[in-house]
Amino acid sequence: MANGDPVPGSLYIYAPNKAAPIIFVVAYGVSAIGHIWQCYRYKSWKLLGMHPLCAVLFTAGYAVREYGAYNYIYTSKNVLIAYILSQVFIYVCPPLLELANYHILGRILYYVPYFAPLPPSRVLSTFGGLLALVELLNSLGVALASNPASAPSQQHLGSSLTLAAIGIQLGVIVIFIGIAGIFHYRCIKAEVHAKAVSTPLITLYVSMVFIAIRSIYRLVEHVGNTNVDLDDPESLKTLSPLLRYEWFFYVFESTLMFLNSALWNIWNPGRYLPRNYHVHLSQDGMTEVEGEEDADDRPFLAKAAHIFTFGLLFRRKRSYQSTSELNNFSMADHQGSAESCHRP
Repeated sequence: MANGDPVPGSLYIYAPNKAAPIIFVVAYGVSAIGHIWQCYRYKSWKLLGMHPLCAVLFTAGYAVREYGAYNYIYTSKNVLIAYILSQVFIYVCPPLLELANYHILGRILYYVPYFAPLPPSRVLSTFGGLLALVELLNSLGVALASNPASAPSQQHLGSSLTLAAIGIQLGVIVIFIGIAGIFHYRCIKAEVHAKAVSTPLITLYVSMVFIAIRSIYRLVEHVGNTNVDLDDPESLKTLSPLLRYEWFFYVFESTLMFLNSALWNIWNPGRYLPRNYHVHLSQDGMTEVEGEEDADDRPFLAKAAHIFTFGLLFRRKRSYQSTSELNNFSMADHQGSAESCHRP
């Protein structure tokens, strides 16, 4: 793990550490239990359902990696399948957690709609479409690049797909921070200091920093040589150091994503935001107002499909005229609202 010398025939390039996966199985398992309990306690499955799902996937991924720590020499398809499953379980979660952040931002915008830079109902579908592309490219890239039996051209294609996914992901992060920052600035300028706004927003910023650092690590990892030829030990020595040294993976992938998971365990937005997204803050910045609620008559499968298509398909038809939908002001309207909300 420490010297960076390739191990002939190892799917991981090195001999994987046997203790580290156990540590992260326990850590992510505890976080998963915490998320499940909190979603039940605060009735926030719709808001934070991605977090328990990803924590469970991370737990499964590191459990399979523990198996791989004892079976890492490419001798059979079963060993290869376990390796690929571990990689996919671990690497598909960060984009989903990023999507969860966008959903939380949309929920915050519903709470203070008159300062939203874009309609709250469009946040999930807009960013969800981009993340769906990222997830597709990332999954294909990991599957191709992780298979040492593939031709070098296929491994190169997998690395290119992963690079494209990470590049798009970083661009989306920048846009997200810009939108959240504009909204936050408007709230501060109007002296709206509700804890339901400030605490989830600050938690979002920290979470996105973790995800951005992790994405930059993955970008640097794939910029170098990533073509794996298990039959050529000399070529393995020319691989990117981020592939040859396992500690990079456990610091910038495992630890960062666990910190992100634990972050939402500690500052769960379900503790601060109203359970009903029709409840929003009035323009005096102090009073909560409840808009009219429409019934969601979509079938269960349509609701599930809406989630798993990142909010792109089977969208809910909104027939109500709640204040949160009517108050999507233009910039001129916003300035007028800011003046009326300002309290000396």
